[in-house]
Amino acid sequence: MAHVVTQPCCNDASCVPVCPVNCIHPTPDEPDYARSEMLYIDPETCIDCGACIDVCPVEAIVPDYDLTDANLRFTEINARYFDEPGRRDYPPTPVEPANPKIETTEPGPLRVAIVGSGPAACYAAEELLTRRGLEVEVHMFERLPVPWGLVRFGVAPDHQSTKAVTKSFGRTITRKGLHLHLNVEVGTHVTHEELLASHHAVLYAVGAPRDRRLGVPGEDLPGSHAATEFVAWYNGHPDFADASFDLSAERAVVVGNGNVALDVARVLAGDVDELARTDIADHALEALSASRIQEVVVLGRRGPRDAAYTVPELLGLSTFDIAVEGADPSGSLKAELLRELADRPTRGGKRIVLRYLASPIEILGQDKVSGLRVGKNDVVDGQAVATGETEDLDCGLVLRSIGYRGAPLPGLPFDEARGVVPNDGGRVAAGVYAAGWIKRGPSGVIGTNKKCAEDTVAALLEDYLNGKLSRPSADAAAVRELVERRQPLALEHGGWRAIDTHEREAGRAQGRPRVKLVDVRAMLDVAVRTPG
Repeated sequence: MAHVVTQPCCNDASCVPVCPVNCIHPTPDEPDYARSEMLYIDPETCIDCGACIDVCPVEAIVPDYDLTDANLRFTEINARYFDEPGRRDYPPTPVEPANPKIETTEPGPLRVAIVGSGPAACYAAEELLTRRGLEVEVHMFERLPVPWGLVRFGVAPDHQSTKAVTKSFGRTITRKGLHLHLNVEVGTHVTHEELLASHHAVLYAVGAPRDRRLGVPGEDLPGSHAATEFVAWYNGHPDFADASFDLSAERAVVVGNGNVALDVARVLAGDVDELARTDIADHALEALSASRIQEVVVLGRRGPRDAAYTVPELLGLSTFDIAVEGADPSGSLKAELLRELADRPTRGGKRIVLRYLASPIEILGQDKVSGLRVGKNDVVDGQAVATGETEDLDCGLVLRSIGYRGAPLPGLPFDEARGVVPNDGGRVAAGVYAAGWIKRGPSGVIGTNKKCAEDTVAALLEDYLNGKLSRPSADAAAVRELVERRQPLALEHGGWRAIDTHEREAGRAQGRPRVKLVDVRAMLDVAVRTPG
């Protein structure tokens, strides 16, 4: 018997150090880790001990005898990873994670401000607060009244198992030494310079909130949107709760071939009754219930082999009618799965068309989107090359899903071309650090941020122990007083706990994980009127 890593894998590698036979790969210190879609268990080495199951934050690891029909294919996917040369015969015992006891003569605790509360921020806080021999005080700042960043506002509502990673984040924010400051915006309520003066270091983990543009005519027509806006809308982000999307046409087009593109396609073509059992925002559920969309075209400029979506995300389309157009699906695991999806008998419902070798040329329409002109491509030396042949697709909604971008931060340098804060291994300037997408760009999955955050924290601790960080000019009480003075509506952990309890109880009454509050005022009302 063997254990199998399945679709919800967050890739944070919590399972790696507990495996007694080193059968889970790639590990964070192996070259494949940074670009790996998920982790894999070698069936020839696994001894079925179950240690990995106990620590997996998203319940992605199951014994092979407990696999359902929906995830049975992961047995083969795990095994195939180890068919590549050099991916077997690892040392029998893994190297224990490095967490040496730190010796320091610095007086008082190491005080670090972390800006952001998503995966990179939480992984960084966990790494700091669990260092042996070091007293640490972390102040985490989040501009919204609720934490978790893209886990709350980016992960698709039908991926509840993926969102389970917030259980481990919840343990982090309750650790001794962590002070949570919600509904506090750095740059508005407190400045970068003030944070730097009152902490040894400031670590930015704010993600990449902006989108990339297509740069084609008609892109600003009503009905043309960034997929990032659509995702934030259906996930109940307060900034996008009042957005509207025209779902009256029979076809929508999603430009892009990554995981977000497939998420958007699933939501647009999804069964409303099934979505009603998730934590999708109520306003989105109501709009989707009235949607007339019957077909969602997902447009990729190259072929299936080069598609950016992961194998687990592709398998998530198994309940839909799928058509594959524009390229021969052969030559890779993704292509094999595509062929299987396309060859299944159709069910007569809404369908998703995965169209390859096509690029958007112009969004058509006068007062609003009425179509999309696409150019057909060939792939030459791995690059999409236009053939000169075009086609017009009728549609009423175009969503561009071609990547996230970071936004400039007050007081920090910014690389406009890459959309990141320039850094050297996480170091931005004296006492200033970055982790996550604002550090490296929008790459990887949730757990990829763990190694990224750990590397940044290692740089921060090295600077601290070498005396390169200035001592704070104010103590923790002064930080709290400053926040309270500038933002009387700031929330601490008790406020988030009240919101979380309210949402879960509302969801329980409807058979849902939670019913999200999508208005900041409503969040604050719940937090303030709830004792504790």
